[in-house]
Amino acid sequence: MARFARYRQGESECIGIVQQDAVHRITNLPGGVVDPMVGMIKANVEDGWEPQLEDTGTPISAVELLAPIRRPDKNVICVGLNYHAHASEFSSSGYDSPREADNRPAPSAPIVFTKAPSSLIGAHCDIVVPWNLTREVDYEAELAVIIGRPGRAIPKEQAMDHVWGYSVVNDVTARDLQKTHKQWFLGKSIDTFCPMGPAIATADEVDLSALELRCWVNNELRQDASLKDLIFDIPTLIATISASTRLEPGDIIATGTPQGVGIGFDPPRFLARGDRVKIEVPGVGTIENVIT
Repeated sequence: MARFARYRQGESECIGIVQQDAVHRITNLPGGVVDPMVGMIKANVEDGWEPQLEDTGTPISAVELLAPIRRPDKNVICVGLNYHAHASEFSSSGYDSPREADNRPAPSAPIVFTKAPSSLIGAHCDIVVPWNLTREVDYEAELAVIIGRPGRAIPKEQAMDHVWGYSVVNDVTARDLQKTHKQWFLGKSIDTFCPMGPAIATADEVDLSALELRCWVNNELRQDASLKDLIFDIPTLIATISASTRLEPGDIIATGTPQGVGIGFDPPRFLARGDRVKIEVPGVGTIENVIT
């Protein structure tokens, strides 16, 4: 269908469709919703809502891109250790506290955790690190799945019917907090630790079979993988997660990161103030954020 962005223009928060280097504001957004993007997705799925656009677009460079979804129904749902090479590098890093007793190079079932919605920021916003709390900040480039059709106990064979679109996220992680607290929530949920965007590409716009994922830190390529390398594919993730919790329109599933994160180096290469992290999924989008 299109690429939908949430953005700020002057004092106004808008939803628009990105066409080339411009964004066209949607003039007929459904009302009475907390999150306009979630309300729009729900209306599209349930009632066949279609956008009406302003004739004149605004250059992307003249607006502030926000996280496409401000307030999902639940926390951002994330999947850990979902690429074989990354599972191996994490297992040997010394940070693998939740799986020490398991001690296997790859999980036998999806590892699912969450990030607080307050961690969501836009495609070019700064990642603000509380340096008094963490000194081991890491990056994780990931493809995000956006749910459209709601459902509980979704069969794997029907899972892709529930996908509305895709976006790009950086699952920024405080590794020292992740290790200290054993569970990952606190190390993953620091405010601004989930850059997302630049938009949501609807499912019909994306060829999953050809998707690649790349991450650069200060122009150095660190991560480079194909979505074909996932241990658990998107239908498996949707079936597994929905077996326990009903998925709702606008829910975000971050599908995991490939090899090349900071703790995969010897010694680890954590992010520092002023570093620039760029993540690209061709066909979906690019985000680039500075560490402050």
